[in-house]
Amino acid sequence: MKVIEQGLINAGIAPIAGVDEAGRGACAGPLVIAAVILHDPFAPELFAVRDSKEISEVEREELFEVITTIAASINVVIVPAHEIDKRGVHAANLDGMRRAVHGLDQTPAYVLTDGYAIDGLALPNLAVWKGDQVVVSISAASIVAKVTRDRIMRQMHQQFPQYGFSQHKGYITAGHTAALNAHGVCIEHRRSFSNIATLIHK
Repeated sequence: MKVIEQGLINAGIAPIAGVDEAGRGACAGPLVIAAVILHDPFAPELFAVRDSKEISEVEREELFEVITTIAASINVVIVPAHEIDKRGVHAANLDGMRRAVHGLDQTPAYVLTDGYAIDGLALPNLAVWKGDQVVVSISAASIVAKVTRDRIMRQMHQQFPQYGFSQHKGYITAGHTAALNAHGVCIEHRRSFSNIATLIHK
């Protein structure tokens, strides 16, 4: 996980921002985008940082605390369901990435993103295939976005316990589908998603 960041640092290009999102494929809840600048992507404290999907919820929470303690700058953008419906998930994601980068306390010299290039960003940037697995800064952003969103979904569960948001975090599971069939949709469901639109128009 060192080649891309180490190459940029060796070339005198710093600081580097990593950007990633959580919740793109969920049919309920917000899209959360995080931008993270690390003082040193190779600090020993960050040794366990990797793609948030590859580690347990407990470990993500622990690494979240490490990252937020030692990072040079972090900015998180939360895009609610109604905005996703209005703009489309891809456009909302790209705009959220731009907002996340521009909201950092430092202006990055280079921006690395997971999978999607940030159109319209007036900074050098590169979309990295499986970036959350090969770039520490992107992995850190992945963890910050995922933990932030999971906390939101657990809070949402308190308001709408019938859907089980604390378990599936708004993604489609058998349990979530059963709850939708039993209770219909709530204001946190994304009406532009096909499964939700189908329920509304039954």
